[in-house]
Amino acid sequence: MDILLHFFLFAPILLCLTFVYLPFPQPTYFWAWKSLLSHPVADLVLRNGMIYTSDDSLPFADSMAVANGRVLRVGNNSFVKELEGIGTQVLDLGGKVVVPGFIDSHVHFIDGGLQMMQVKLRGVNKKDEFIRRIKDAAQSTKQDSWILGGGWNNDLWGGDLPAASWIDDVTPNNPVWLSRVDGHMGLANSVALMLAGITNLTDDPQGGTIMRTDQGEPSGVLIDSARTLITSHIPEDSVDDRREALLRANNLALTRGVTTVVDMGRYYPGFSSEYSWDDFSDVYQWANSMSKMKIRVCLFFPMETWARLVDVINKVGHALSEKIYIGGVKAFADGSLGSNSALLYEPYIDESGNYGIQVTELETLHNMTLDSDLNGLQVAIHAIGDKANDLILDMYGSVASTNGMRDRRFRIEHAQQLAAGTSSRFGKQRVVASMQPDQLLDDADSTGKKLGEDRAENESYLFRTLLNNDALLAFGSDWPVVDINPLSGIKTAITRRPPTWKSAWIPSECISLDDAIKAYTISAARASFLDRDLGSLSPGKLADFIILSTDSWKDFAEEASASIEETYVSGVRAYP
Repeated sequence: MDILLHFFLFAPILLCLTFVYLPFPQPTYFWAWKSLLSHPVADLVLRNGMIYTSDDSLPFADSMAVANGRVLRVGNNSFVKELEGIGTQVLDLGGKVVVPGFIDSHVHFIDGGLQMMQVKLRGVNKKDEFIRRIKDAAQSTKQDSWILGGGWNNDLWGGDLPAASWIDDVTPNNPVWLSRVDGHMGLANSVALMLAGITNLTDDPQGGTIMRTDQGEPSGVLIDSARTLITSHIPEDSVDDRREALLRANNLALTRGVTTVVDMGRYYPGFSSEYSWDDFSDVYQWANSMSKMKIRVCLFFPMETWARLVDVINKVGHALSEKIYIGGVKAFADGSLGSNSALLYEPYIDESGNYGIQVTELETLHNMTLDSDLNGLQVAIHAIGDKANDLILDMYGSVASTNGMRDRRFRIEHAQQLAAGTSSRFGKQRVVASMQPDQLLDDADSTGKKLGEDRAENESYLFRTLLNNDALLAFGSDWPVVDINPLSGIKTAITRRPPTWKSAWIPSECISLDDAIKAYTISAARASFLDRDLGSLSPGKLADFIILSTDSWKDFAEEASASIEETYVSGVRAYP
């Protein structure tokens, strides 16, 4: 007993004397004690760089320390160097620019991965090339098997819609389905039309249109919910195919500096709501259990299944892990501008009498939103046309008034065409504008032809006006509608200059590099309730970041050109 008493009385004194008189060089256990008593040791230290944090309290730093997958300290070299110890990896950036990992606020992730293995029609600008690619695919496809592809944009070859007659001669033995770049229209050949039983007697379904020839025969083009007349006959993608698609999509995202995506699922007007749930159980839960996710994903589900999502959240919370988050619910108000199905106040000037399509009946949409919000779910609704955006803002206002005040972060996906005064409502109502800059590259040439120059110039992609009205602006791609490439989106938001243009489209709506990066980082995180862990290089947050090729912030801001050199997730290099 006396021995124990003396030990506890004198051990602290002996320990202090050991620290004072221990000769140099000091053994490893000294640093271990010192570390435990003073500060943690970093796993990784970045120094000698231009680190942009997306955190207004310290926008730039030259050094950063990471431990246990999270940002430990950000600041100057001497401040961060204190955290170096045995085993710390030190990375000299050589002046390179570092930014937080990009968050793509709107993708169809598994769909994008699946389309990577289909016929690629993006960028095709001639009818002959369109036909050649389908012919080549038919020559390598077994008889009676489906030929699938996507990405075509009729505006690139003058605006005329394709027709089944274009490809019938080269696909006599195969059904064909080719999605337009916007995902709201597709082309079927005559074999597919016959298989689906679509004739001149087939009525347009609710929320969709069967395009017809002058003789009243189906042309092969189907819009929005009419597409399901064909897609319901396409064999289901296997579980293995969808898992492979997820892995391909993960790898592509990392090459583009994307460390988090918001996945709106394989859910489109008229399509089964089960696709999103099948992917959740067959693909995402598998990926989570097998540690296959290389990036993070926030999942949204069809709003009609809101009660099912509430049950899931009650059981597992809002995250399966640090890689898979449960987001909210999504619905559709209208179609797309490229397919002449976005809902407008005035008709399309290239299609007299057409005001677009209201995809979901307003009362149904209101009731689903009311219930979803009452149960604490975040709501995101697709709205592109000026009328559609106002209808959703009206409805959001009504729901908020009925259900009471809370931090709900309602979202409008796309918010592409906004009538006079609508931009100010986003800030006042605290509605997120979830937008896709690179889509304006396709729309710049065609919007004036569809709406008239006045509406096009005053309504389209109002980034600057929304920010000036205190809206929360979150950027994404809508991949596979456009490529998943935030650096391209940042350049587009800054310059608004399509490849063939010499000047900006609506230059007053250009935004700064700072605003553009925030729309892909901290604002995107806030838009999905992920800002506690993601979106900025702030102490305590997950250490997702990118090293860019440029070593000049000034040049980056002026030219908006750089490439991804390395992508880190949780402080670990994931690409290359």
